[in-house]
Amino acid sequence: MLQSKTRWITHIDNQMDDIIAEFVQHLNITPLVASLLINRGYRTTQEAKDFLFAQNQDFYDPYLLLNMETAVERIRAAINNKEKILVFGDYDADGVTSTTVMMKTLEEMGAYAEFYIPNRFTEGYGPNEGAFRYAKSIGIDLIITVDTGIAAVHEADVAKELGMDLIITDHHEPGPILPDAYCIIHPKIPGSEYPFGELAGVGVAFKVAHALYGYVPEHLLPFAAIGTIADLVSLTGENRLIAKQGIKKLQQTDNVGLKALLKQMNTEPNAIDEETIGFMIAPRINAVGRLGSADPAVELLMTSDKEMAIELSIEMEETNKERQAIVNQITEEAIAQVEELYPLAENRVLVVGKEGWNAGVVGIVASRLVEKYYRPTIVLSFDQDKQIAKGSARSIAGFDLYKNLSTARDILPHFGGHPMAAGMSLALEDVDLLRQRLNKLAFEQLKEEDLIPLTKVDGSFMLEEVQLKAIEQMQLLAPFGVDNAKPKVILKDMEIAAIRKIGANQNHLKMQLKQGESILDGIGFGLGEWHEHISPSAKVSVLGQLAINEWNNIKKPQIFIQDLMIDKWQLFDYRGALQLETLVAKMPVEDALWIFFHQDSVTSALKSKVSNYKIVETIEEAASFYSKEANVVLADFPTNNEIINKLLSNMTPERIYAVFYKGESDFFSTMPTRDHFKWYYAFLAKQKKFHLEKFGDELAKRKGWSKETIVFMTKVFFELNFVTMEDGFILLNKNTAKRDLTESPSFQQKQAQFALENELIYSSYEQLKNWFDLILKKSVNNEEEVKEWI
Repeated sequence: MLQSKTRWITHIDNQMDDIIAEFVQHLNITPLVASLLINRGYRTTQEAKDFLFAQNQDFYDPYLLLNMETAVERIRAAINNKEKILVFGDYDADGVTSTTVMMKTLEEMGAYAEFYIPNRFTEGYGPNEGAFRYAKSIGIDLIITVDTGIAAVHEADVAKELGMDLIITDHHEPGPILPDAYCIIHPKIPGSEYPFGELAGVGVAFKVAHALYGYVPEHLLPFAAIGTIADLVSLTGENRLIAKQGIKKLQQTDNVGLKALLKQMNTEPNAIDEETIGFMIAPRINAVGRLGSADPAVELLMTSDKEMAIELSIEMEETNKERQAIVNQITEEAIAQVEELYPLAENRVLVVGKEGWNAGVVGIVASRLVEKYYRPTIVLSFDQDKQIAKGSARSIAGFDLYKNLSTARDILPHFGGHPMAAGMSLALEDVDLLRQRLNKLAFEQLKEEDLIPLTKVDGSFMLEEVQLKAIEQMQLLAPFGVDNAKPKVILKDMEIAAIRKIGANQNHLKMQLKQGESILDGIGFGLGEWHEHISPSAKVSVLGQLAINEWNNIKKPQIFIQDLMIDKWQLFDYRGALQLETLVAKMPVEDALWIFFHQDSVTSALKSKVSNYKIVETIEEAASFYSKEANVVLADFPTNNEIINKLLSNMTPERIYAVFYKGESDFFSTMPTRDHFKWYYAFLAKQKKFHLEKFGDELAKRKGWSKETIVFMTKVFFELNFVTMEDGFILLNKNTAKRDLTESPSFQQKQAQFALENELIYSSYEQLKNWFDLILKKSVNNEEEVKEWI
């Protein structure tokens, strides 16, 4: 067996053949793609069509958002009255693109507007009193927040006190008390009936722009798509429409800043997709706000000066490289804290922190710790001078961060976020208390199995279904993201046509999977270590993402393997080992139970290397032996067949490592035939007496036998009472009863050893596997009978 690294969560409905046929017929798609749609919840042709061809749909009326009319009237009045407007944004990619969308809209309408993004390190997240008082000092009449503000209860009061109107546009979870602003545009506030509540901050800003223009501002869609994908909101509903149309517009963009950034990344416009945004564009935008001011990112997206755009894109590239180095260092230090201070058995929520950690990147570090330990994680930066800790949190399925952090509002003066991610600040003295509270909640809410990572699976398919056309059509489901993940499929019980390790460090795995006449190449990046844990005859189930491999203008389907499992026991063949001591280091498992059939096999050198071993020398010991060990090494050769049969009948191992070490083999020594015995008997009768020690070598040489063969035949004759020994001479007994050679214990043992070696040592891998299968099948049946009886 081989356990998968994650829990495979499948919601596969196999009773949908009629709907699959309908989708195939009316939507002109393959059965594989039809199955993917069904397993994502689409049940009618119209639902599936709306999802697949979202780009042909219309955006919702922006005035369905509560307070939109009030906001538009106030903004238009400010434009007409030449009032000064401040767009107050946030320092992440969603906040930067939200700021860009609102600024471009206002400027194109002739507004007198400027933007303000707080400094992550000196001001923290969201609106703050100091910034609002600064805005008043420079003559601001109207503040419009984007991607922030829903928690700014105090700041709204400050704005009112200073005589400034405040329009809040945001998408973060509303708290129990809403700010007393001029108006709030938010898809989830009480009283809202907007059809889609999962807009990103830039999505809300885009809806305001839509209302102000009076039509869909398509030239702003690239920014809306970047912020939406970067903020990891649900890529369904209107977000899917924003992302799909936005990517298309981004491929054709004439925005000077975006073109400079794409050139800096060596990215061709027609190659842009959601992964380009998520893994290349967004990290570079985020980097400047993580390490300093986010203003350069907004300036890049706003500028029409090509030279400035080039300079800013180079600056962002360098900043991103610096950010990567800082993240790597902090991650190493955070892992060291977990390993030394916070054992996983006692911590279902990890809370780590240190002075000097860059507060701008702790969210990335938290994500890495979640990936490594699969625990909700908070990473904090300590400010000893101010006695404050600032940080970010990331969670796992089953633990709602926002809900659980809300129970600690008394020690969290500033926090906000979503069920899966949050930001916060608190007093240093309260960090331990927060850890204790969250761990108490986690132990109540998370079971042991919840701490094993989940992988949601879209379908299980036969290899013959994995065709080029099906994989090409899977792109109809793009763009992929939250709630519309890139399809992960299972290929179950595949034969292994070929398997090897590849890469400069041999850390990748390449496999060729076979089912019937169909063959598929698979590659698992970083999975090279599995090579030693997969036996040649195993049938493997793989989980991964289907793709197309194009080389020399030839296209072939392939699968990127992300996880795999083997649900049957496995045999690993280590027969032929010259020394047991050197074999220990080659074993791919450290927790194996070593079984020896001879005390002499367990040398002192071996004892120093193997701590978990058992010596089973007799049938009685084998019969009474019971073990639930998953991995078993059969180290040396058993004395007889019954011992190993008895032993294995009490075990159900997941893996057997067959060594069967034997210093000297009986198999290649001569097994005398009846003609050998007949000639030797006649020889003894003719000689009357024969001295074995003196003349045994000469006789063996004359007959082409080994001396051991003559000694063995003599022993058999002695046991059958055919001969006696006197002063070293062998003498035939007269008038002895006729007896068969098989009555001799030595003859029986020799025959048994000869047959057992043939069966265990010199058999093929498949023959040995079948031999074990027969015994282990009985063991499993016995265990099931006992359970049923109990």
